[in-house]
Amino acid sequence: MIEWEVGDGHLRVVDADNAEVTVEGRGLTVAGPGPAISRPVDETVEATASRLRLPHAIVYAFSLGRDEQYELDPSGEPLSLPSGEYIVDIDTEIKIYLRFSGRAIIEQADDYEHIDLAFPDRRRVIFGFRSHHELPAGTITVPSTPEGTATAITHLTSSQKTSTPDRTYPTLRGHPPLVRQGPESEIPDRIEASTPDTGIELLVPDAYEPLFVTAPLAYYLQARVRTTDRETPTLRLPDVAREVSLSSMPTLEREVEQLLRKTFFLDCLVRNAGPYRANLSELSMLEALELDMDTLYEATPQRRLATYLNVPYSAIEHRLPTWHLTTYVEPTPSNVELLPFLLDRLSLLGLPRTSELEGKELVERSLEDFYRGPGSDPNARAGTSQVASVDIVKPELKSSHAHGWLAEGVPIDVFKSAPEAYYNRLNYLENGNDTTSICIVLNDPEMDGEQTDVADIYRQRSDDLAIDVTVEESLGTAELARVFETDHDFVHYIGHCETEGLRCSDGSLSIDCLDRCNAQTFFLNACGSFYEGLSLIEKGSVAGAVTFTKVLNDHAVKVGSTFAKLLIHGFSIERAMSLARRRIMMGKDYAVVGDGTHSLTQGEHRVPTTGTVEHLEDDQYLLSLECFSTQMTGLYYYPHVETNEHAYLCGTESSFTLETAELVSFLKESETPVIYDGDVYWSQDLWPLVES
Repeated sequence: MIEWEVGDGHLRVVDADNAEVTVEGRGLTVAGPGPAISRPVDETVEATASRLRLPHAIVYAFSLGRDEQYELDPSGEPLSLPSGEYIVDIDTEIKIYLRFSGRAIIEQADDYEHIDLAFPDRRRVIFGFRSHHELPAGTITVPSTPEGTATAITHLTSSQKTSTPDRTYPTLRGHPPLVRQGPESEIPDRIEASTPDTGIELLVPDAYEPLFVTAPLAYYLQARVRTTDRETPTLRLPDVAREVSLSSMPTLEREVEQLLRKTFFLDCLVRNAGPYRANLSELSMLEALELDMDTLYEATPQRRLATYLNVPYSAIEHRLPTWHLTTYVEPTPSNVELLPFLLDRLSLLGLPRTSELEGKELVERSLEDFYRGPGSDPNARAGTSQVASVDIVKPELKSSHAHGWLAEGVPIDVFKSAPEAYYNRLNYLENGNDTTSICIVLNDPEMDGEQTDVADIYRQRSDDLAIDVTVEESLGTAELARVFETDHDFVHYIGHCETEGLRCSDGSLSIDCLDRCNAQTFFLNACGSFYEGLSLIEKGSVAGAVTFTKVLNDHAVKVGSTFAKLLIHGFSIERAMSLARRRIMMGKDYAVVGDGTHSLTQGEHRVPTTGTVEHLEDDQYLLSLECFSTQMTGLYYYPHVETNEHAYLCGTESSFTLETAELVSFLKESETPVIYDGDVYWSQDLWPLVES
């Protein structure tokens, strides 16, 4: 829902997520609601102006008559548009489209915080506004039955803003409505009206397991889901007289994964026939498969899907981007209410399966004097200084970048989530503010090096983001409790954790004693902090980093400082920790609890990139780049390498053979983590090593 108001020379727009943009204009007058434009929008406004000032953003201009696309150079070179019909795409907190006729000049404002658009004279402009829709638009109530679950999955597609291949763009997939369970189905009129009618049907056996597993496919295909007495699911396309029988469990999991990945990938290619285009390296696949992009873009959802079904999975498997996320969830009635959150991330859903760890996978360490534990004080080694033990298991994981766990057990290599984490995230989105509050707590004087490092990292980033950093030392239990009960976006605790809780100057603080935790995210860089971290999630946090057991002092410093830098540069909690723990031998001692897809710097709609550098021989290096997001699946990235001419879908690794000078130039111009010689470096720190 979009609301707008006109002030003195400006147009202010607010959406249901409390996102806000203001457009200033010279001679700006607003006539009222405007006509439809050829873009998916929530509201249009008709206005007249000779000059507009808009929030800083990526800007594309599309010529409707000449079918040409232009992009504003982020370096500051103005974009001059010749006379014609245009739609200008401005990617701010609320998506803005401008439709107008004639000539125009678009350029960066002098303050580099705004975009200026100037016409030769006063001009009629149609504004189109679309919410990024990060909050659910309403609630669905369904019975606690498989049939009710099928009804819920059908209407979760109401959050998607188009049925064309453009829905691969994350901005066209809003957050699905929430699901509650009650005696009978109650679908709000607005959600009913917004549910797409593609005609695609998915008939699923009357059981929770196949409904959960097929939910991501049904959601993306915008299928009507119905339960049936058949033994296996059936995908039906009535308009083209096509019916596809799927397998029973457990083979069904693999079939759903393959069909979803194939459909999503081909849609990402076909969407280039629409208004949003990129020179994707993967586009050659369409020609190899003899698929006509223009025809498929204009086709109905059923005819397009029928064509995709004819493409053998083996023909494209080698070009498919790695899927971003799989969540392993118990298919129970109580977990039906979590489906909107998981489908919002377009996560694959798998059944949780585990086995015992082999001895070499998580070795016990013996050098206790060097552990980040009680130190040499004999009293500290008494019963009160024991670290809580965690029974860790080995999960059976699919081929995804990230893995979430919503089931019993504590597996390695996944983030251990909880239902509370997803609802807590909504609370923080609703109450978000413009400043990121970070509190560093040093409750171990011997670890002041880590405190100094991370404080410097957070403060350096404040040059680009509004960040408020405070440092607290040697806190008592009451003082530490107040830190967690105070509104903070991130709490970085440096100290010790024992079975009684987080160690303080006057005892230990058990998180269970808190009434409420108001720390959005956290890092408990202390021995055996897993259970305290899980309690923080149950008390109000969204996600955080923890440890399973004792960790070495120098390891804690390495992981802590690297994690801080990654987190503050927009990496999700899970991705930041998975990279940071690569720096130490016993990286599996660190883990993430809560919704690991969550990012601290929510305002940055960007997809962080990771590089890997391998020295080949003499003056030759292999640079590989990886760019993906568990929040914004479907985007693409441009590797800023001199020899590169293509964009790549997120999840696809790009590789380049570079000479030393070329690699140094790339590293100097980048701001990204790079894996080199077994360690993780920041690009600005690595280039001097390469150059020498």
